[in-house]
Amino acid sequence: MIIAVASGKGGTGKTTVAVSLALTVAAERECTSAPSGPSGGNVAPTVRLIDCDVEEPNVALFLHPVIHARRSVSILVPQVDSGVCTLCGRCAEVCAYHAIVLAGKVVLVFDEMCHGCGSCCVQCPASAIREVPHVLGTVESGHAGPLLFAHGILNVGEAMGVPLIRALKQEHLAGCAGLGSDVAILDAPPGTSCPVVQTMHGADFVLLVTEPTPFGLHDLRLAVEVARGELGLPVGVVVNRDGCGDAGVDDYCASESIPILMRLPLDRAIAEAIAGGQTLVGAFPQYRPSFVALYSAILAQVAR
Repeated sequence: MIIAVASGKGGTGKTTVAVSLALTVAAERECTSAPSGPSGGNVAPTVRLIDCDVEEPNVALFLHPVIHARRSVSILVPQVDSGVCTLCGRCAEVCAYHAIVLAGKVVLVFDEMCHGCGSCCVQCPASAIREVPHVLGTVESGHAGPLLFAHGILNVGEAMGVPLIRALKQEHLAGCAGLGSDVAILDAPPGTSCPVVQTMHGADFVLLVTEPTPFGLHDLRLAVEVARGELGLPVGVVVNRDGCGDAGVDDYCASESIPILMRLPLDRAIAEAIAGGQTLVGAFPQYRPSFVALYSAILAQVAR
């Protein structure tokens, strides 16, 4: 079961919801773990929390995970041998992202714009181009209490977060597709750009966190268009800071048959706890049943 927690804009409480949902599901599953077999021990199904906001990962600030593994993630970028290059310009013609350019008698390569497709290397008639690794960032993994944890950290100055998110998911989502016993909760980047699409791709459900304001409604519409309109994924909404703003989000969700699965109130105490680095269910355990109900509602939506 893969749940992507997303939002059309930053600051809606997306990470707050993702972290508390993951902690609650993990705690519930520990309490109801099944026998492992002949040994007679109990093994809880795996619950993973993966921070896919590789530009600004902050889940670790709440969970303080113990990191067990760390590896670099690279893509292959072109390197031109000027002694062999004939300056024909074919490499620049085939590059859809203008990462390689013929400027007079010099071939310029912009690593930060390269998508690593290899077309320039394959198409070069003089075989003057070879591919070399370019490190984009790091994937780290470990545990935080009952949770398996992983996140990606994009190197400063890099613009290509998608390959890092793809590597993060490929490494840590084995066995989580469909309604199996394992659960993965993905904290997506804010917005509706390529990193968000990559995070949502392959999910079983997208949980959209918004606020009941005109700004929240505007960005919720965009997020729904990506998740449900472009990717065909079932969606549900969490309304955070409920009690401020207007009824626009409620009216929109009703008109589009989008279920509102949970509401969190506008509460200064909650804001202060989150700003201090506490998790919502850690600071306010009375919200745990609400997150249990949220997970049950997600399962019901996926099973429909």
